Amino acid sequence: MAASEGGGRDEVKTQFGTREGTYKLMTLSEYSWPSRAPYNVQCCHPVRVSFTSVEDGSGCNDKICFNVGRELYFYPYKGVRKAADLTKPLDKRTYKGGTLPTCHAINQFTASAQSISLLVGFSAGQVQLIDPIRKDISKIYNEERLIDKTKVTCLSWVPGTEHMFLAAHTSGQMYLYNEGLPPSNTPPHYQLLKQGDSYQIHTCKSKSSRNPVFRWVLGDGALNEFAFSSKAKNIACVSQDGFLRVFDYDTMDLLGTMKSYFGGLSCVCWSPDDKYIVVGGEDDLVTVWSFLDRKVVARGHGHGSWVSVVNFDPFTTTVLPNDEAFCGSDDDLNGMNSRERTYSSHSRTSVISSGENSLPEVSYRFGSVGQDTNLCLWEFTEDTLRMFQPPNRVRTNTALSVGQTSMSQSNNIASHKPVGNATGHPDTGSISSKFSNLSLSDKHKDKHKKDSVSSKSSIHSHSSKVHLRLLEEAYRVGTSACPRLDEVLMLEPLVAKKIAQERLTALIFREDCIVTACQEGFVSTWARPGKVGVHSAKGGTVV
Repeated sequence: MAASEGGGRDEVKTQFGTREGTYKLMTLSEYSWPSRAPYNVQCCHPVRVSFTSVEDGSGCNDKICFNVGRELYFYPYKGVRKAADLTKPLDKRTYKGGTLPTCHAINQFTASAQSISLLVGFSAGQVQLIDPIRKDISKIYNEERLIDKTKVTCLSWVPGTEHMFLAAHTSGQMYLYNEGLPPSNTPPHYQLLKQGDSYQIHTCKSKSSRNPVFRWVLGDGALNEFAFSSKAKNIACVSQDGFLRVFDYDTMDLLGTMKSYFGGLSCVCWSPDDKYIVVGGEDDLVTVWSFLDRKVVARGHGHGSWVSVVNFDPFTTTVLPNDEAFCGSDDDLNGMNSRERTYSSHSRTSVISSGENSLPEVSYRFGSVGQDTNLCLWEFTEDTLRMFQPPNRVRTNTALSVGQTSMSQSNNIASHKPVGNATGHPDTGSISSKFSNLSLSDKHKDKHKKDSVSSKSSIHSHSSKVHLRLLEEAYRVGTSACPRLDEVLMLEPLVAKKIAQERLTALIFREDCIVTACQEGFVSTWARPGKVGVHSAKGGTVV
């Protein structure tokens, strides 16, 4: 359960409590654009944050990169130890015209004190390679926008490689580049290499090697984010069409899919052991998908708006008895063996005892941030997933569930118009409740209506298209790709706190802190329990 609120529900928190202790906002460790000049947060692209760590002899090995509006900053990151010095960036770039930075990625494999390869994606589709240390390297890919004219949504170096990187676009396409290949001033011509259910992969028709090396075409709508598994064997992609697609990166085979409850998916991450994938998006939910079982195993509801970022916390995901790497307070560390550890919303792990050999159970913790300005922390164990038993559904020829009343009037999607709030954000709670109770008999009735509407496509109005889309969403609910809410474990957040005034756009877990960013351009550091440095937050509400 989320901890009780203190000092008013809408108050922005500077501290929050968990079982292991209190996380504190380090006000002097805040990074932002130095001028603090106002800019229109509604029209700017999300503030993204990238980290790397190199031994450079300065005593501050960590580096941070973030974008705000037209500007890109690269600083030494001092974390919880020292105050941030915003007057001394290692590199700062201001982009003019209509091209704005949208995302960036550092090559962790080649980063050194002398050179760091930093990719920057832009709103017009270009990708720039720069070195914020040497400052003498600058290459631009897709400079003439001959490959793709749409915004770059996500960038990543292929883990373990020096020259290969992927760029995703709102066109729904993803391109593999080799940064060592020279630029080309002619449009690429493609030939089909592989295809499957809702995806195609192409190579370039060319006598010599050129970029892009591969073009991936995925689904219907923008490709919002992708993430590699820890060893880069697999890649998970989420799209605006609401689908998670998981591929074997080497063979390019589609391994599994999942469908959102409603709307698009915006973010994705892998668990540290690559067993689970978590996604979030416009259904306001976080969804846990088992890679081994190829199915949804849990959902979490704690956000009141679209989820923008999900990430696992590798420093609290696996906690062993007597583990000195435990990131809680000293009291928690000293008393770890003296307490009975049974998994609930108030315990970190459960330990299966078998005589003298106690087998620790893996416990997973992940976090999410969203447009509701809330930070949520979540936990689950494999035991809780195994123990969950979905309700029995005995279906007859009329496909009515036992114990359920036909909802043909209140839950017939055909009789409902799409609902939205003042900002245009869909009322997913209302729509989700309709989908969760929709019986198959209602689906058959709506299927007939859908076919009738489809046969009159020439006179389709905008409302008819919306109606058709809602029906298609409804048909998927209850399938293995999109189970009903009561068919999987429902998680409640361990923590759910408002930590910013503007929508949150970044969430990164580090050994001594949590880093968040909001659309106003503030990058915040939250010290873990027992990790507070020479300065700390003044005042604030402990909740």
